[in-house]
Amino acid sequence: MAEAPKKQADLSGKGTVLLVEDEDAVRSFAVRALETRGYTVLEAASGEHALEVMEDFDGELDVVVSDVVMPNMDGPTMVSHLAKLKPGLKIIFISGYAEEAFKKNLDKDVEFQFLPKPFSLKQLAAKVKEVIEGE
Repeated sequence: MAEAPKKQADLSGKGTVLLVEDEDAVRSFAVRALETRGYTVLEAASGEHALEVMEDFDGELDVVVSDVVMPNMDGPTMVSHLAKLKPGLKIIFISGYAEEAFKKNLDKDVEFQFLPKPFSLKQLAAKVKEVIEGE
């Protein structure tokens, strides 16, 4: 008897994501992955750029996906600035470094999810959906 095919998880969703990543290839890969699943993606190549994007954006932001290590302004510093503009933001940090390596740089009040690099398109989409839907 043949095995039943595995049911594909529904990774589509709705919402607006701010994606902050200084590596162009990683950023374009992630933007494409999220847009094809139905998300609106605002992209920024640096922490400073992300703050500019948010100053100009007056819609509802559902989640910030940010690299941790970036030139000039790192992800935790950028998030602390964003939290003042939009308290209660949902955050997903992506990094090749261990979570403990940057956790100490964050305010203790900042809650976040973590997705280690390298990650697949599926892993990114699943994490964004999980965080937006609060599962």
